[in-house]
Amino acid sequence: MARLRAPGGCPWDREQTFDSIKPYTLEEAYEVLEAIDNRDWSELTGELGDLLLQVLFYSQMASEEGRFSVDDVLDRLSTKLVDRHPHVFGDVKADTSAEVLRNWEALKAEEKKKRLGENGDAHSNDAESVLAGVSSKMPALMEAYKLSSRAARVGFDWPEMGGLFAKLEEETVELREELKGVPLGSGVGTPSGKGIAGSGKPEISSELRARLEDEVGDMFFVLVNIARFLALDPESALRKTNRKFKRRFQWMEERLRDGGRSPQQASMDELEALWQEAKQQEEPA
Repeated sequence: MARLRAPGGCPWDREQTFDSIKPYTLEEAYEVLEAIDNRDWSELTGELGDLLLQVLFYSQMASEEGRFSVDDVLDRLSTKLVDRHPHVFGDVKADTSAEVLRNWEALKAEEKKKRLGENGDAHSNDAESVLAGVSSKMPALMEAYKLSSRAARVGFDWPEMGGLFAKLEEETVELREELKGVPLGSGVGTPSGKGIAGSGKPEISSELRARLEDEVGDMFFVLVNIARFLALDPESALRKTNRKFKRRFQWMEERLRDGGRSPQQASMDELEALWQEAKQQEEPA
């Protein structure tokens, strides 16, 4: 990496900055997830290498600026692993995963308090919040999962799953109420084109659009909490559904192409029949 960035190295690598590399970091992380979902171990080997390259790239650029080196990154990680696992490297007792997580969060809070105290910012409202440290840059489903998990750890949670389904029903009713304010012919809630609901930008006020967005966001948040109660990763669940939809829809397209047609040339009833057939193709005998 040092040679690639040095004079006489690779022109592209030499031009990169912390900001220009950020999109590649996200891309490589998602490719790692895809390889895991596909259980493609050979591909995963390469994707993990690509993800590691991002760490090396940032570390090399930081080293050139005299900020830190890859050794500093590894030393800090090693120290963190030891400090955050006193039940392994020390005398603290933690026999269950729940106890480990409680200790982990308590240690993180102490570290943050100490760090902010050193920086003279220990009384910041955000610094004292149990939600501090949840990045707003991560995917929204993941952020919602982490925010609700943090809140749940201090007791702000539904006592049982039934309450979540009641909340989902409540949010559905609220969305339906807001939809009553949508003017006829606006394009909201009715198919626009062949089976594409809400295609284009519906003609509604910015205020109503904001309220609809708010209600839909509330529904997503409840669904994320349902996933959390079931110990499921909502991001992974939706990603798998996306793959399933893509696989089935492409199967439909192939059947139509066999007859010399495209989805646009098929009726909605025919598309629905093909969809059901695509589902049956995947069901175990």
